[in-house]
Amino acid sequence: MGLPKVRIEIASDVNERDGIGVEIYRNDKLVIEIFRDDTLRTRTVTVFKPEVSLKLIEEVISEFKKEIPWDSIKYGQI
Repeated sequence: MGLPKVRIEIASDVNERDGIGVEIYRNDKLVIEIFRDDTLRTRTVTVFKPEVSLKLIEEVISEFKKEIPWDSIKYGQI
């Protein structure tokens, strides 16, 4: 049995919510999502497995900070 295959995807969502995030997949199963909601001006972490290592959480947060601009889009402002 080998190590799990890890995939990181940057994904935007403009359907039920409006923003952008980082999704982490292990063996093609979604494990963690960090999402910046531009309407609510929030950042949330969703964990899809009952146990996730602190190391993985820290790595995902680091990747989110590197890939996703911190400031939300301010609609209606130039």
